[in-house]
Amino acid sequence: MTEIRFQIDENGIGLVEIDRPHVRNALDWSSMERFAEIVEQAHQATDIRALIVTGAGQAFVSGGDLSVLQHYPLPEHGERLATIMGDALRRLEDLPYPTIAAINGPARGGGAEVAMACDLRVMAEDASIGFVHTRLGIVTAWGGGQRLLRTVGYARALELLTTGRVISPDEAYFLGMVNIISPAGEALSTAKILAGQIASNPADCILATKRFLRRGLTEPEEVALAAERAEFPALWDTEFRRQAVARFLKKSKKAIQDLVERKNMLSGDSKA
Repeated sequence: MTEIRFQIDENGIGLVEIDRPHVRNALDWSSMERFAEIVEQAHQATDIRALIVTGAGQAFVSGGDLSVLQHYPLPEHGERLATIMGDALRRLEDLPYPTIAAINGPARGGGAEVAMACDLRVMAEDASIGFVHTRLGIVTAWGGGQRLLRTVGYARALELLTTGRVISPDEAYFLGMVNIISPAGEALSTAKILAGQIASNPADCILATKRFLRRGLTEPEEVALAAERAEFPALWDTEFRRQAVARFLKKSKKAIQDLVERKNMLSGDSKA
C-alpha cells in the first residue's frame, strides 16, 4: 500500500507518487490495482484543484513489472493487464480538474501511456520517454496510442509507436507532448508551481475550461462550440468576476490618469 502514495496539500494540489525503485517504478498486479483505487479516491475528493502524477527517485514509470508479468503469458492475462490500467487511465483522464505528469526520469512503455493520460506534462531535462512496446512484440493497451495520435498526429504517432524510439525532452517539447522542460531533479517542483498557478484561479472556471476542451476532442465542432458558449453565462454572474472587473477598471483608470499627467508635464517642459 505504501508503494503508491496519495496526498492532498493545503492548497488543493493532489499528488500520486509511485515508489517502487527496485523496478524503476514498474507496476505489478497489486500496484496497478492500487493505482486504480487511488484514481477513484481522487474522483471522490472534493478539495482537489489539480493532480500531479510522478515517480519517486530516478524514474517516472517504466511500464509493467515484467519480472512478475512474465509468469502470466496467456491471452486472458493480457486482457486483464489491458483492462486494469486501461480503465484506470481512462478514469484519470476523466477527472474534472487538470492533471499533470511530472516526468522526473525515464518513462517507458506503459509509463509513457501514464504520462499521456495526464492533461499536462512537465519533463526534466535529463528524462526521456519512449513507447517501446514494439520491442517486446506488443502494442499500447492502456490508451496511449490514441492519446499520442491526438497529440502529435498520425504520421508521427505511427513512427514513434512502430520504431519504439526513445526521445529526448527537446523532441517531446517540439512534438507538443510536453508543456515545460524543467532542470534535472526539478520536475515535481516545477509541476507544483504549474498546479499552484492553476489552483489560484476560480475552480468553477478551471472545471468549465477542461469540460469544453475535452468536448472538442470528440464532438463535432458545432457541438463543442455550443458547449463552450454554454459554460459562459453562469461564470459571468459571479462575485469573483464582478470584483475582478472592478479591480481592472480601477487599475486602468489609474494608468490613464498617470499617462495624462505625464503628457501634461512633458507638454509644459516643451513650452518652457
